[in-house]
Amino acid sequence: MNNKTRDWKVLWELFKSTFILSASTFGGGFVIVSLMKKKFVEELGWLEESEMLDIAAIAQSSPGPIPINASVILGYRMQGILGSIVAIFGTSIPPIAIISIISIFYTQFRESTVIATALTVMRAGVAAVICDVVINLAKNIFKTKNILYIALMFITFIMTY
Repeated sequence: MNNKTRDWKVLWELFKSTFILSASTFGGGFVIVSLMKKKFVEELGWLEESEMLDIAAIAQSSPGPIPINASVILGYRMQGILGSIVAIFGTSIPPIAIISIISIFYTQFRESTVIATALTVMRAGVAAVICDVVINLAKNIFKTKNILYIALMFITFIMTY
């Protein structure tokens, strides 16, 4: 995409996509990055898989929440600074709204066994999505056939456990 030409349809799709992903994601940054890959690489074809991997790596290593960092980079690649701003709003509005609602009804949520059960069940889904991300990243690393990358992957895996 040409960053200098403002395409309002692309900006709207960027906002709508980041908003929906953020609103429907539970489990942290790695989950939304995986879903961003599916949306922006596989469905919309806006990015190559290698670009999304770069975005994920930069978003993870930068200070701040991974989804916001990924949205900033994605938006900038698509439509420059305005794209970054649009993507930030799309990613930020759902969690802010959800946290506001939860804070209003905190005592009811805290004591609800239904909510506690739902959150416990969601953890299993989050674990599955994170495993999917790890497997896809590992596949891409093995595709490069770069011994250094493969060694770093194994060292990192061992050091985390």
